[in-house]
Amino acid sequence: MKVLRSIVVTLMSAGLYACVTVNVYFPAAAVEQAADRIVKEVYGAKVRELEGQQPPAKPVDSPEKEDSGALDSARAFGALLNALIAPAYAQQPDIDIDTPAIKQLRAAMQARHQQLVPYYNAGAIGLGANALLTLRDAQAVSLKDRARLQKLLADENGDRNALYAEVASANGHPEWEPEIRTIFDRRWVGNAPSGWWFQDAGRNWVQK
Repeated sequence: MKVLRSIVVTLMSAGLYACVTVNVYFPAAAVEQAADRIVKEVYGAKVRELEGQQPPAKPVDSPEKEDSGALDSARAFGALLNALIAPAYAQQPDIDIDTPAIKQLRAAMQARHQQLVPYYNAGAIGLGANALLTLRDAQAVSLKDRARLQKLLADENGDRNALYAEVASANGHPEWEPEIRTIFDRRWVGNAPSGWWFQDAGRNWVQK
């Protein structure tokens, strides 16, 4: 059928284009998964490994005889495309978050988090813009504790800045640091418990 053959040709063209371009994109999904692992570890949540299972393929109705030639071409091209794209995806970088430097930063942030929790709960600090912590309400902190809190915030933000840069560098792409930071910004908020404060896109404080 002419229509079916036209569809096959279109898919072949699109597939070849995808094969060429598959390797150029920032691996956002993989970075988000890595960020979730680190954030949950820092927050003290138990990290669960999720087993992704592909749903069973749906049965395909038998084609009519007059379409068999075009369908055979589509199947052959599908096998070829799979052979070409699979190696390309295999070349996509794994997000390494287990280098010695990253492990050291994660451990320091995890230990410090327990000292920050009371200030989160009191609303004194919040999850600010750019994936950093911010002093939200100084009045919620006693005078004797303010210097201590400022030191905690400085240390935490220093480690966070180092973490985002290190994750990018450890995976061979220092230029990814802004995108990695953006993803961490979302995941710090997404994994935070109810009651904590964060800044929205307009830098307004919102209680989760």
